[in-house]
Amino acid sequence: MKILLINNDGAGWADFIEVPAGTSVAQLFAKQMPGAQPQDYLIRVNRLPVAPDQALEENDRISITSVKIQGASR
Repeated sequence: MKILLINNDGAGWADFIEVPAGTSVAQLFAKQMPGAQPQDYLIRVNRLPVAPDQALEENDRISITSVKIQGASR
């Protein structure tokens, strides 16, 4: 099935990608962001926060936005 993936990490990009039916948000994150920790990102589907086990559906729009800014200090 086809979904729109919006990756706002770094320079950012958006593209339609094919994923198997029944793919969860957590599975997609692990595949698209290897080595990254989900708690460091705001992940939304169709502009709404979601649970990691939510299954994606045809034409969903998933956005992944970093909540940590590189080089920022507290």
